Amino acid sequence: MEKWARENTRFIIEPVVNALARLGVTPNALTFAGFAINVVAGVLIGMGQLLLGGIVMVVVGMPLDALDGSLARATGKQTKFGGFFDSVLDRFAEAALLVGLAAYFMQQGDDLSALIAFVAMVGSFMVSYTRARAEGLGLECKVGLFSRLGRVILIAVGLILGLPVLMVWLLAVLSMATAIQRIVHVHRISS
Repeated sequence: MEKWARENTRFIIEPVVNALARLGVTPNALTFAGFAINVVAGVLIGMGQLLLGGIVMVVVGMPLDALDGSLARATGKQTKFGGFFDSVLDRFAEAALLVGLAAYFMQQGDDLSALIAFVAMVGSFMVSYTRARAEGLGLECKVGLFSRLGRVILIAVGLILGLPVLMVWLLAVLSMATAIQRIVHVHRISS
């Protein structure tokens, strides 16, 4: 999904990346800015401002997240640390959004949905971890229904449409299913 999105938005991303490069913006600064914006969105969500949190994600957070890697490639500033930093802050950003959702649900007295938000966070982390661990073993592991882009889109759509309960349940189920798919995949290719 990420590859398709990258290829089909290149006409938008390239001019923005070129402008950022001319301004001297670094890829790591962009990564940190995207993380910070998602923390703001998480706080807004936790305060009950679901629509505004979703808009902040879509209008600012997602574009910044899409630009940091492209900026690194365009400026020749791809580093191992940059890739690591991006991956780690992506996990923190996703956690901020899901903790915001859990806080919102707790304020609404919906303890079950708050619990499911934490299950979704575990599922999300396991999707990333299974891939990282497999790659650490020298195995390819990009399989699965629900990558990070799918998770972020689902969160944004759920917030904007005002369907947080449905969204968090889908997120939990699809993330756990993807993690399981990756475990099965690694078992199959390594046995």
